[in-house]
Parts: sequence; C-alpha cells; structure tokens
Amino acid sequence: MEKINLYIDFDGVILDTISPLYEDYEKQKITKDKRDEFYANYPWETIIDDKYIINDAINDIKAIIDSNKFNLAILTHVNSLNEAILKIKYLRKYYKDITIIPVPKAISKTKMIHTKDAILIDDYAGNLREWREEGGIGIRFNQKGHDKGFKVIKNLKEVIDMF
Repeated sequence: MEKINLYIDFDGVILDTISPLYEDYEKQKITKDKRDEFYANYPWETIIDDKYIINDAINDIKAIIDSNKFNLAILTHVNSLNEAILKIKYLRKYYKDITIIPVPKAISKTKMIHTKDAILIDDYAGNLREWREEGGIGIRFNQKGHDKGFKVIKNLKEVIDMF
C-alpha cells in the first residue's frame, strides 16, 4: 500500500504558541503597521516549549509515524529565521528523522510542496481552503470541534483511522 503524504502544521496544532503570542500582542498594544516587526523580533524561545503541547501531540505524532501509513512532514509558517531554528531544534528533541519545512509567512504553504492528494492538518481554515483549491485534502484541527467546512479532529492520532 502506498503511503499518503501528510503535512502537520505546528502553531495551534502541536504547540499552542498562538494564545501567548496574541496575549503579548494585545498587552503591548501593537499597531497593524508594526505587526510584522513584532512577530519577526518576538522571543520565540519563551513559547516554543513543552508547557504549550496540545492534546499530547508529541506522542500522537509518534503514533502516526508508527502506523507506517504516511510520509509525514511538519509544514510550519515562520516569521523569522530565529523562529524556524527554534522550531526545528524543538522537534528534533522528539523526532530524529522527520521532515520539517519552515515556510516564510508571506508564502502560501501550497507553494512549497506538491499538494495534490496530500493531507494538511491545520487549525487555520484559510490555509486549508488554499490547500483544497490546489487539489489537497484539508483536515481542520480544532479542540472545540468547529469544522468551518472541513473534516475536523481534536487529536492528531485520529488521522490514522481516517485513511
């Protein structure tokens, strides 16, 4: 049986970096014209940390790897080189042989790899819509079960039984 290409987003799927990031954004009263600078210079080491793991995602990814059903890669938007480095170092603590694809925030994830018939698990419906438009299969990761027009999962390992 041929393996399916599976891409998993990082922020909001593996680690909840989004909540503390937005809290700091609001607390510092960052204006829209300073948003990109805020993200580029953010101290990512403070939130790329085990305390932000979502729903046992680290072990769920190990289960996905062990299922041997997928060609698995982490496909993550990044705002700076520092953020990319920290995410790679973090993931390498747990997985020695996994593909990690940092994507500059200004570029669509669909422009980095072949999307046709590939699966993307992402919390952001905008990314999933683009993915679907390019022939891919989008699965929304949402802890509350909000689908926004996509199949939805609350735990990453749920994907194992879907395919």
